Amino acid sequence: MTTEPVTILAIAAHRDDAELTCGGVLIKAAKLGQRTAILDLTQGEKGTTGSAELRAQEAAKAAEILGCSARETLALPDAGVENTPETREALARVIRRFKPRIVIAPALEGRHPDHRISAQLVRDACFVAGLAKIAPDAPKHRPLKIVHCMAYRQDYVKPTFVVDISDEFAQKMDAIRCYSSQFDGAIQAGEVYPNGEPLYDVITHYAATYGALIRCRYGEPFFTTEMMRVDDIGALEVSTF
Repeated sequence: MTTEPVTILAIAAHRDDAELTCGGVLIKAAKLGQRTAILDLTQGEKGTTGSAELRAQEAAKAAEILGCSARETLALPDAGVENTPETREALARVIRRFKPRIVIAPALEGRHPDHRISAQLVRDACFVAGLAKIAPDAPKHRPLKIVHCMAYRQDYVKPTFVVDISDEFAQKMDAIRCYSSQFDGAIQAGEVYPNGEPLYDVITHYAATYGALIRCRYGEPFFTTEMMRVDDIGALEVSTF
């Protein structure tokens, strides 16, 4: 299978995770002419509502709204993702095929074990993808950078940066609403804790909170384990006062 390289590959544990956590960034990248793709590690077959087949249809519609060039699933077991040599190699093969410059991964912490384990699986697979003697039939490729989604976090880790998605937020919500089997009438999902309001309102509140941190209407937060670089301190944005 031949795949065109992408700038950004979002790797998520479940169908709908990417929309919730980095949908705005994927839309923004597509607007800039960058190729983006999503890899869902599972099919979401253990979800309380819906089915793997229905969620596949919803995911395809959402990916079109996000402007993604491709969306695939690794079909690892839902609620049973493991970080093993076998899963690392399987994921590394996909990474080598897409050749992303940037990989978006789940947060390093989370109440759903699939999210937490997937985060480390992604980091390890990105490293393994650069080892020529593992799966030598596929040319090696190691992404430049891994960034972790931070939306809806409850562990109080401060984001490294926040992306302004004010112009993309309505489109992001359209993509999220594709998952009617999961979200219509819901008050919580995944790492999104309930406050009694409809889930769509809670998502909006979180985006507005992170947007306020960078003096814009809506934002998506991200974390990197390495320090960010600034070349022109005179061009820094976000007012102190």
